[in-house]
Amino acid sequence: MNPFSSGTRLRDMIRSIRACKTAAEERGVIRKECASIRDAISENGQDYMHRNLAKLMFIHMLGYPTHFGQMECLKSIASSGFPEKRIGYLGLMLLLDERQEVLMLVTNSIKQDLNHTNQYIVGLALCALGNICSAEMARDLAPEVERLLQFRDPNIRKKAALCTIRIIKKVPDLAENFINPAASLLKEKHHGVLLTGVQLCTDMCKVSTEALEYFRKKCIDGLVKVLKDLTNSPYAPEYDVSGIADPFLHIRLIKLLHVLGQGDADASDTMNDILAQVATKTESNKNAGNAILYECVATIMGIEYNGGLRVLAVNILGRFLSSRDNNSRYVALNMLMRAITLDSQAVQRHRATIVECVKDSDASIRKRALELVYLLVNDSNVKALTKELIDYLEVSDPEFKEDLTAKICSILEKFSPEKKWYIDQMVKVLSEAGNYVKDDVWHGLIVVVTNTSNLHGYTVRALYKAVQASSEQESLVRVAVWCIGEYGEMLVGNAGMLDMEAPITVTEADAVGVVETAIKRHSWDLTTRAMCLVSLLKLSSRYPSCAKRINEIIHHQKGSLVLELQQRAIEFNSIIEKHEKIRSALVERIPVLDEATYNGRRAGSIPDVVSTSQGGLPKMPNGLAKPTSAPLVDLLDLSSDDMPAPSPSGGDFLQDLLGVDLSPSSKETNQTQKNGTDVLLDLLSIGTPPAQSNSTMADMFSPGQDNKSSEGILDKLTSPSAPSAQAPSPIASSSMMDLLDGFGPSSSTPETNGTTHPSIVAFESSTLQLTFKFSKEPGNPQITLIEAQFSNKSPDIYSNFVFQAAVPKFLQLHLDPASSNTLPASGNGSISQKLRVSNSQHGKKSLVMRMRISYQANNKDVLEEGQISNFPRGL
Repeated sequence: MNPFSSGTRLRDMIRSIRACKTAAEERGVIRKECASIRDAISENGQDYMHRNLAKLMFIHMLGYPTHFGQMECLKSIASSGFPEKRIGYLGLMLLLDERQEVLMLVTNSIKQDLNHTNQYIVGLALCALGNICSAEMARDLAPEVERLLQFRDPNIRKKAALCTIRIIKKVPDLAENFINPAASLLKEKHHGVLLTGVQLCTDMCKVSTEALEYFRKKCIDGLVKVLKDLTNSPYAPEYDVSGIADPFLHIRLIKLLHVLGQGDADASDTMNDILAQVATKTESNKNAGNAILYECVATIMGIEYNGGLRVLAVNILGRFLSSRDNNSRYVALNMLMRAITLDSQAVQRHRATIVECVKDSDASIRKRALELVYLLVNDSNVKALTKELIDYLEVSDPEFKEDLTAKICSILEKFSPEKKWYIDQMVKVLSEAGNYVKDDVWHGLIVVVTNTSNLHGYTVRALYKAVQASSEQESLVRVAVWCIGEYGEMLVGNAGMLDMEAPITVTEADAVGVVETAIKRHSWDLTTRAMCLVSLLKLSSRYPSCAKRINEIIHHQKGSLVLELQQRAIEFNSIIEKHEKIRSALVERIPVLDEATYNGRRAGSIPDVVSTSQGGLPKMPNGLAKPTSAPLVDLLDLSSDDMPAPSPSGGDFLQDLLGVDLSPSSKETNQTQKNGTDVLLDLLSIGTPPAQSNSTMADMFSPGQDNKSSEGILDKLTSPSAPSAQAPSPIASSSMMDLLDGFGPSSSTPETNGTTHPSIVAFESSTLQLTFKFSKEPGNPQITLIEAQFSNKSPDIYSNFVFQAAVPKFLQLHLDPASSNTLPASGNGSISQKLRVSNSQHGKKSLVMRMRISYQANNKDVLEEGQISNFPRGL
């Protein structure tokens, strides 16, 4: 016999395919077999149709195309014999899906088979319909399926219920037709029919509120009785699994009770007793029992409040945590994360077990337990939990350190009871995992240090000792170098000693040695080495005896291959050698940083401006557009949006270092610049400087100013430009670190008295303007009412206009519907929309908002995005 004739048995074809040694050889066998089957189909041979369809199904499962055999499936279904129908329906379910149009041809055959006198043929039709039913077929065949839900044979009723689930998912409107038949299935004694009936009712409740209300009123008592009988039922071999009677039906019944009890207090009261009974009587030493207990806990947490039941549920989860099975512990941690929002005190009782899970060998359990510990932290337990986490940080796996470090730092920032404790813990974290700490974390530590003047000496000594022991942690070295540069004299002189602190002996040479070692580490990035240069410049004034050594270190960096370091070294060397009179003023301690402003910016850490679909950057009143920063960006990421950006002509070092606007005046000529800028020419050794304003730089740097306070000098240098100065350019600042940017007097509008606040232009582009008007609710300062007005500056009408906004977690935002979704052209009308913002950190953090506007202009979709952070203070 030809091995590829239609008469080849299925097993022979499978054997031939498996004997192939290459993919090409397999494709050849499949190709020849498919050709043989095509010939048989074209000859309309009926002898081997059954066998050919079986071969096609196997070929389809291997991933080869079999569309040419689809019509043969329909022919087999239309035949009268059961074997032909069985292979035809099997091929139909495998070779076709609901998206194919040829499926419409089989609808009539399925309808006839649903009304067939042979129950096995009816079962075949129901199986096929439950697998490939489309929305059109569901509408056509729903009456037949509804009738079969009352069929005498339980297997047919079970298959009809499963088919009904598919129908109501495809056409939810049909669910109301099946409410009464589905409710009758809940009274079945046959477990198979009852199981499918419960699942059908559960799915109907999800797609139809009418069905949900009906089952709540009519069926809850019956379901509770069924579950009670099942829980107390004696041993039944046909349903027993690990000593538990039909755990699958247990779980389905509890899930249906969950759906019915959610949001309904009366229904929840009805099921409380049976849930408590299931939770206490079910054994937890087998997986089947654990599955029932887990679903019972989920239901208790989902229905209306019952304190005793929730404590029982949390205790069950506590038993899961003590289990050796990783799956049980993982699902318990997941459920406890949901439970903590409902009953925090009950979860707190298992805190020790949860902390132990953080140390588990399984990575998924460690990560989930860490997230749960983070949610458990409050003001009363922050010290104990933080100690546990930091102790584990020392021995944790490297791949877990990043997540663990991020959570610890977040806990320290949110729940720190006192500054000294915060600094101590941050030094420990930086010492153990400084390379995993994100930039904004050590930035925040520096902000805190500047705001605690009584701890300056303690902090610099703690960091000095830490960097001696952990010199490989780059973030630790950054903070230590910064503090040594700022408070180096307190380190050497043991100034600001606390009562519990032991004195240490540190010489000026030792302090300089720490910075020198750090700057010579070529493996560290540009930011660290640039911070070392700035620190050395400051130490040259604080440690006169080491000035020569410091100058040599800086001079060595003049040959650096990194342009930023080379430029800084040249400029700093010039300051040390040629301008000793102004050096002490230049390197004074940095002013106290505004901690509230910095935290507010971090809470709303989103880009100042996001480019819109119109191309180009919209005009944002709250700040200037900042393209992607160069590698060496603002050291502390604290630059204020209120400070003017440097103009292209004034982008030199001193302007970057001190934030001085050296842009040429629009009302003065180059003839006024000679005498006023000789100091800058000598200092920077560069070409012709820009023109000066009325207050010349020579006045600022004259020797007579040396005896004045450095704070006064910095105030002058960081003050906003005079009114006659050129408007600031939107070009981003140089990639040099702007060490003092944002710490001068703020140029923002002062807060008005009372509860009235000025209107602002929140967003403006070339075609669109958004204005905010503010008002306050009497006696509720946390609530701000905003009226947004949108106006169209373009000649095109904007349709489908939608405004969306997002705020940080400490804010809550409610948007009322807009007055219209069409914005008239050329300012001939506007759209108004009211917003309500609740600030939980009122008085500490300012409002910040990210917004998105979408609309259609000339049948084109347009999207504009941006940040709004110029809200008036006090909101």
